[in-house]
Amino acid sequence: MHIAHVLTRLLRAGSEENTLATCRWQVAAGHRVSLIHGNMCDPFWHDHLPRGVTRIAVPEMVHPIRPVQDARAVTRLRALYRDLRPDVIHTHQSKAGVLGRLAADAVPDAVVAHGIHIIPFEGVGDPKRALYVAAERMVARRTDVFIAVSEAVGCAYVEAGITGQVHCVRSGMDLARFRDAPLPADWPAVLGVAPGAARPPVALMMAAFEPRKRHVPFLRAFARAVDVLPDMKLLLAGRGPEEARVRAEVAALGLGDRVVFCGHRPDPEALFALADVSILTSEREGLPRVVVQSIAAGCPPVVQHLPGLDEVVVDGRNGVIAAPDNMDATVRALREVLASPKQLAALRRGARATDLSAWALDRLGARTTALYQAPAALSEVA
Repeated sequence: MHIAHVLTRLLRAGSEENTLATCRWQVAAGHRVSLIHGNMCDPFWHDHLPRGVTRIAVPEMVHPIRPVQDARAVTRLRALYRDLRPDVIHTHQSKAGVLGRLAADAVPDAVVAHGIHIIPFEGVGDPKRALYVAAERMVARRTDVFIAVSEAVGCAYVEAGITGQVHCVRSGMDLARFRDAPLPADWPAVLGVAPGAARPPVALMMAAFEPRKRHVPFLRAFARAVDVLPDMKLLLAGRGPEEARVRAEVAALGLGDRVVFCGHRPDPEALFALADVSILTSEREGLPRVVVQSIAAGCPPVVQHLPGLDEVVVDGRNGVIAAPDNMDATVRALREVLASPKQLAALRRGARATDLSAWALDRLGARTTALYQAPAALSEVA
């Protein structure tokens, strides 16, 4: 088959990692794979795409809503589809999901799949929600199969009246690399401690610097409690458009000696090994890969409640689920875990004992590709 994956942005984040892992499997299985993306592309991918994947940029496709620009993007995608003649069009992310499926009438015989990595109409105001739901309902008519990263996000689409065949394929990853990973060789430098000094308590937030991850609100709550978190270091790992704003906030809050910016490192497993707990405070997600990776590493996550998180995080057993939209409650949960070695040890044991086989890497590509081949014959599962 010739499979065309379509993304709004090609950055170094969860939905891209999921998509590229699928591409890698499909190429290895003998399929032809094209990867179409909008105007934002991390330079890393210029030289690090899976071998055999053809990358095609569509500069007309941008992340914000721009009606004139969006119409141009649909026209460009239609022309691309006619040229490529893919057997499958698999769209990802919100904007590409809508535009990529609108353009699919150019190849009426293609199977059209949409990957639900996040619920775009949750965590937004009523006008945006109405617009997003209406757009999703419209393009659902040209969608043969929806592929959701969690049962919860698939159910959210069904409950919003976005009808179709909806299936859950969890975001597969190489979990073995996160189990029993060694500390980073440069950990004293990362934490700013002298060689031979004791390791302080460490919390890790591994998240792209973008508004929905809510770094700034978390940091403000963290600053209010910093005096009762003695010596704790907070690692912020990732890149993104909000990084300059977050750095400025750290300086304004006087947290320069507590917060470490790690950038986008090639050894995320080592950062999880270094951390006592991980943190995630996003306003919306699908089922974050970093939470699964954290649990695989035996690093209990402290997260705010989101649909789907309880499919992997069991509150009090392998992590802590705090109240949604309450940063003070999240910081309080973090403080309580770090203040109790017994509780922390129990959570770490629970994390290591968690069955994560549903997130195994080899299931992702095989299950996704199988869903292309006979979507009409498959029963709805979400």
